[in-house]
Amino acid sequence: MKATYKSYPSNLTAEQWMFISPYLPVAKSGGRPRRTDLQAVLNAIFYVLCSGCSWRMLPGDFPAWQTVYSYFRRWRLDGTWVRIHRYLRDWVRLHLCRRTSPSVAIIDSQSVRIGVLSNNSVGYDGGKNIKGRKRHILVDTMGLMLMVVVTAANISDQAGAKTLFARLKSHKRWLERLFLIYTDGTYRGEAFVRWTFDTYDWILEAVLRRDRHKGFRVLPKRWVVERTFGWMHWCRRLSKDYERLPHTSEAFIYLAMIRIMLKRLA
Repeated sequence: MKATYKSYPSNLTAEQWMFISPYLPVAKSGGRPRRTDLQAVLNAIFYVLCSGCSWRMLPGDFPAWQTVYSYFRRWRLDGTWVRIHRYLRDWVRLHLCRRTSPSVAIIDSQSVRIGVLSNNSVGYDGGKNIKGRKRHILVDTMGLMLMVVVTAANISDQAGAKTLFARLKSHKRWLERLFLIYTDGTYRGEAFVRWTFDTYDWILEAVLRRDRHKGFRVLPKRWVVERTFGWMHWCRRLSKDYERLPHTSEAFIYLAMIRIMLKRLA
């Protein structure tokens, strides 16, 4: 008999569960049959993401926090979160009559303060006056994330972009149409632009602020990636970087985007 859990705003609906459940890993053969309710596990993970609480502070009507965390960590290590994110992004693009492989993307970075006592990939961003980590993301023209890399905050935008592009290379199969990437001024530089084109055949085009404009201005193309950063702050776990490992931070960012896309699909 399936257990009944209290309803929280972060819980998956029945339709959302139908979308995501086919992409979860099946139980290993042999041994005792799986008794854990995976929908309850996902609800608990999304509760941590949205509320910002620690694993040990999960409400008692969820599965044990050790069980929830073990699934979260296991699926981070085997790439499950990245695969689910990619499948759902393809569904959203197809639903809007777009091809699954975008031709244009936008890249940017965001420095966030660190929320734990950790010296793992932590640095100081002198430009933003922030000690913490930096999120480098690439999004399509709808703001859906293509890739994220989390580094120390003292890593330059160009160095972070090189790490991000290197990861994208292994996924170039589903980015075969990509040829143009919009950037801000920090990605300018003939050497970096030429390296990107020679290595990946991608064109970098900087969208710059005009000096004669005073105050806040919405910049063409670049506002899309800024909106994606804004979406992340709907989840309190991402208000700062509370993770000891940058790969865990990346997993939570993928989860935030998974939640957004599930709401669009169901």
